[in-house]
Amino acid sequence: MNTANLQLEGLYLAIAAINDALVRKGVLTREEIDLALKRAEQTALGDDRTAEDLSPAHRDAVAFPARLLILANHSASDGHVPPFSELAKRVGETKPLYNDQL
Repeated sequence: MNTANLQLEGLYLAIAAINDALVRKGVLTREEIDLALKRAEQTALGDDRTAEDLSPAHRDAVAFPARLLILANHSASDGHVPPFSELAKRVGETKPLYNDQL
């Protein structure tokens, strides 16, 4: 496996843990984090380059970090974030179709 992929996995889990800590400390609510991540996903997918030049698989790749962190936010409990493999699988199972795939 590419080392960069492993580094990204670790980064996503670190961000998920920070998000969970912010919720537990009362700095943000899960809903506020969810809204911020959904906005990030929409910003990434709304970029003209993304919509016009990228295949659906590449658009999924652009949206993957936000989608994974959204699921981690929904799944976190008592300081525990699910493993990367579980979150990544759920991203694949729950991703929506794009208009040009209908």
